[in-house]
Amino acid sequence: MQVWALLDVELPLSRVAEQARRVEALGYDGVMLPDLIHDGIAAAALAVHATRRLRIATSALIAFPRSPMIVAVAAWDLQEASGGRFELGLGPQVRGNIVQRFSTAWTPPAPRMREYVQALRAIFDCWQRGTPLRFEGEHYRFTRMQPYTSPRPLAHPEIPIHLAAIGPRMCALAGELAQGLNTHPTNASPRYLRERVLPALARGAARVPRAPATRLLANPLVATGADAAAARAQREQQRALLATLYSTPSYWPTLELFGWQERGLRLHGLVREGRWSELAPLVSDEMLDALVPTAPWGELPDLLADAYRGLAEAIHLPLPADPAQDREVAAAVAALREAA
Repeated sequence: MQVWALLDVELPLSRVAEQARRVEALGYDGVMLPDLIHDGIAAAALAVHATRRLRIATSALIAFPRSPMIVAVAAWDLQEASGGRFELGLGPQVRGNIVQRFSTAWTPPAPRMREYVQALRAIFDCWQRGTPLRFEGEHYRFTRMQPYTSPRPLAHPEIPIHLAAIGPRMCALAGELAQGLNTHPTNASPRYLRERVLPALARGAARVPRAPATRLLANPLVATGADAAAARAQREQQRALLATLYSTPSYWPTLELFGWQERGLRLHGLVREGRWSELAPLVSDEMLDALVPTAPWGELPDLLADAYRGLAEAIHLPLPADPAQDREVAAAVAALREAA
């Protein structure tokens, strides 16, 4: 099992290089750069140049406000600069953000993402093999590539694409077209992966004769620390985070699977009324037991390996803000890879 780190969404660009070097030194297989507060492509470029071995990926790069051509150029450059270590992670984002934050027209995300990935592959093929660029779909149309604007072929032209997915349509699309599926923290429980995600991946793979081997990367919220007390304290932080996340209807599939949809409705209502301080108590201990693996660093690898063995090919292991824990983190990374 591969072990990946996800850098903090609030980490400023000025600290990305040092944190990427830290992740590499701790023995992680890869690092994901979020695209939320800071630009994911810029962060990936900094991580590429700061490391030598580490896989570098964007984590749910917000696709639809960016033209596939713009993303293709950035991905091609990052693949060249990294010597083949770059992976392109894409995500659709929720409707409110696409329309109100990015001022981009909304359409059903799965059909649009299918064209997005197909357009990227057509562009990459044009650059690598000189194939005439002729992609024409409902949402995207690319038919022009002058020789003086076409990048040179790469020594490592195959850029893995993975999709952020929650619902059945996007999960199936990942099985049909992508090399990876990156779960959201709200849908990373072993039960949800077993009963919802893996069957959807299989349905998608069955649509095409040569579907890619889709790697499942689980991204659970984890509560850990130097001892049990620290892990319990972090568990309470995750309670508050899950309460905020589950106030958004797009993240309710797990609640529906476990029979907790009423909690989502109540959380959503509280947010609409501006009663943010009342959210956390609605996430029960039962929910945390099912959704948040909790253990000190020394016990965490066996806990995660037992939970995700046979379900996921890769997993996110948290990178603590305090480097004083780095010895425990490095040991956990090595132990998780061995245990899985």
